[in-house]
Amino acid sequence: MEKKEFRVSPIGFVRADENGFRLEVEEEYRAGLEGLEGFSHVDVLWWCHLLDDAGPRSAVRSERPYRKGPATLGVFATRSPARPNPIAVSVAPVLGIDRAAGVVHIPWIDAEDGTPIVDLKPYHPSIERVRDAAVPEWCGHWPKWYEDSADFDWGAELTHG
Repeated sequence: MEKKEFRVSPIGFVRADENGFRLEVEEEYRAGLEGLEGFSHVDVLWWCHLLDDAGPRSAVRSERPYRKGPATLGVFATRSPARPNPIAVSVAPVLGIDRAAGVVHIPWIDAEDGTPIVDLKPYHPSIERVRDAAVPEWCGHWPKWYEDSADFDWGAELTHG
């Protein structure tokens, strides 16, 4: 099969400062925010720009990324930003939207200030929440709900920085 290249351009950027976090949408995409009001959460697809070079992009396996995990995991069994296409997804609560300014206010996101945003999608419980989801035993002690994740010691789970 012929390998195909795709072009992805940012629709905006993550901003983080003393006032908190926000998603700033570029002017030409701001009309796309219409109707997002009323959704409590948004899926943010973002580009792991700090790991966008040959080394991390060649990663397909990881040696013990989680303390209680197996000795080796394929990158598709991890949330690692080091992967062939450094795309990440985060669910974020929506605190408010300023459509004119192109700003979606959020309390937190696991992305750095200046991170390119690839896409935004409204979170739909009927599509994204799975009633009987299963996970491997090694991560079965992780929080079952997004809201419980804030109090979980994620740093203790990782074997690398």
